[in-house]
Amino acid sequence: MDELDSAILAHLQRDARQTNRELAAAVGIAPSTCLERVRALRASGVLTGFHAGVDLAALNRHVQALISVQVRPLNRGVIEGFKSYAAALPEVLSVYVVAGRDDFLLHVAVPDVDAMHNFLMDRLSGRREVVGFNSSVIYQHTRNPVITPLADQHPG
Repeated sequence: MDELDSAILAHLQRDARQTNRELAAAVGIAPSTCLERVRALRASGVLTGFHAGVDLAALNRHVQALISVQVRPLNRGVIEGFKSYAAALPEVLSVYVVAGRDDFLLHVAVPDVDAMHNFLMDRLSGRREVVGFNSSVIYQHTRNPVITPLADQHPG
């Protein structure tokens, strides 16, 4: 990836609906070159897709939380089984398998605090492999809209 690829990525992350001609003009290259670069970014796996932003409150998901979960016994079968279970729940937005005291971090969004309580009691506490969980309600969320490559941090 070079500076031109980085510029293309930044513009696409801000507005993926722009035309190739608009993108090319924004980064100062010919449309054919731009199209070739975007195709190469997709082929190399840097660009993984184009997504629509969704307002969770408009979908009756006013309360969000991060829920840390500990499971036992700690083995591949239990990890994979719980990961599949959690990812299939409609309240769950993301599932992270993590290292440290907790084994999972779930990002969930529900209509209200009663629904959050029900989720915790009905979906988590009844699972045999879940030995503990902790919820942190999200009051505000800020996301960096543009992800840029980092310079190689390794000396040498």
